[in-house]
Amino acid sequence: SIHRLCRCSSAVLAYASTGTRQPPRILVVDVTPPFWSDICTCICEALENFFALACSLGGPPRLPLLSLYVVHNQQECLLPFVQVKGNFPRLHSCVTELRSMPKEGCLRQKPDSLKHAVEDGLLQFKQYMRHLTVGGSLNNCSVEITVLTSQPGKRVVKELESGLNETDMVSLRRLQVLQISKCNPMELMDMESSTALSSEDNNPEECSILGTDIDLQKIENDTISLESFFKGWLHNHGTDREHLHLLLPAGRLSNSTQKTCLKCDVQERLISPALLPGTTDFVGKTEGLRDCQNPNKAVNPGLLQHKLQVVKALKSDGVCESVFYGLPLVIRPTNCWKLDWDELETNHHNFHALCHTLEKRSFMLLARSEPQVTGSNCTVHVYSYYILLPSSTLTLLVKPIAVRELLLPCELPYRSEAPPETALSKVEVSEWLQRNQHSNHLLC
Repeated sequence: SIHRLCRCSSAVLAYASTGTRQPPRILVVDVTPPFWSDICTCICEALENFFALACSLGGPPRLPLLSLYVVHNQQECLLPFVQVKGNFPRLHSCVTELRSMPKEGCLRQKPDSLKHAVEDGLLQFKQYMRHLTVGGSLNNCSVEITVLTSQPGKRVVKELESGLNETDMVSLRRLQVLQISKCNPMELMDMESSTALSSEDNNPEECSILGTDIDLQKIENDTISLESFFKGWLHNHGTDREHLHLLLPAGRLSNSTQKTCLKCDVQERLISPALLPGTTDFVGKTEGLRDCQNPNKAVNPGLLQHKLQVVKALKSDGVCESVFYGLPLVIRPTNCWKLDWDELETNHHNFHALCHTLEKRSFMLLARSEPQVTGSNCTVHVYSYYILLPSSTLTLLVKPIAVRELLLPCELPYRSEAPPETALSKVEVSEWLQRNQHSNHLLC
C-alpha cells in the first residue's frame, strides 16, 4: 500500500541519520600560555553551546563517549570517558574548569606533552573497553582524537608523527590536529621560525609513519566556526556501506535493460526540532496538522491562536532549500464569523496587497513566532522562524526554517568541469524521462 511504501522509504533515510553510532572521542586542548588567552573564550563558549545541544537531543545517542585532556607543561585529564547524552552538568563543570586554566605568563611546553596526552587517551580507552560488559559494549572498537591548538599546525603534526612512531595505534580510528588561526605578531614570528620545519613535511619517507594519517585542518578563532566543527561530530560519517541507492530507469537509446544505480550517502542538513525538549511552539512541531491543535481541548477546544512577527523581507532566492523542515502550511485571509464585515473586508484587501507586493518584487518574508502567554513563571522561550512565500493565489505558503543552533556543517563539492561523455550519455535525463510542464501530484 501507499502508506507502507512511505514508511519503507523514510526508513532508508532514517538509517543514514541515526542508524550508525559515532565513535568515542577524545579532545586534547593545548592551553599553553600566552596562546591560550587568545582562544580560551571562543573555545569554551563553543563547547558550552555544543554540549547543551548534544546532551539534550532525543533518540539514540549520536556521540556516545567523550574524554577531554588539557596540555601545558604536562598533560592532564579533566574529563575521563563519560556518556554525553543527559550529562550536561558534568560536561558544563568540565568547561568551567577549562575556562579557569591560567592565561598569563609564558610557560614553555614540553616537547612530548601532546604525545603523552594521545598515549594516555588511548590507554584510557583500552581500559574502558576492557571493563565494559557485553550488554553495554559499543558498536565501535576504535576512538577518534582531536588536538586543538593555536600553534603552527604543521609543526604539531611533525611532533606527533615522530613522537608516536613506536606507539600502538590499533585502537585509533583517526587523529586530527585542528589549528585555530589568529592574527597577532607573536604567531607570525612563530610561523616564520617554523618555515624550515614546514618545508620538510613533504618528504614521503617521513609521512604516514603511524599507519594512520594525521589530518590537519585550520579554523577561524570565532565561536560560530568552532561550534560548527563540534557539531560535525553529530554527523554519521560511517563508510561501512552506502546509505542510499538511487535507481534510474534504463535509457531508451541503450541496448541494455538494466537500471543505472547511483550509490549515495545521505547527510543531515539540520537537527529536527522535534528532538529538542520543550519544543511545543507552533513551529517546533510541524509533522502533522494535529500538532497545531490545543492539547488541552477541555479548556479551549480548537486551534491555538499563534502569532508570527515579521522580521525582515528577503529576496525569493535568498534562502537555501536545505534549511527548511517539517510540513508546509498554507495561510489565507480569515473568514472568522466573530469579526464584523468591515474588518473582514479590510483584512482581505490588506492580505491581497501583501501577496501582490511580495510576488511583484520577488520577495518573501522572514517571521518569528511569538511565545504563548501561559500561567507559568518560565522566562526562557524557544523562538521558531518561518519563511512566508507568496503565490499567484490569495495565499501564503509558510515553511519552518532552522535557526543557526540547529544547523549541521555542510561542505558541498562544486562541479569544476563537465563529466565524461560516456557517463553523460548513460544518465542523460531527457532521453528516458517523461517530461511535463507542471507536476500533478494527484496523478503521480
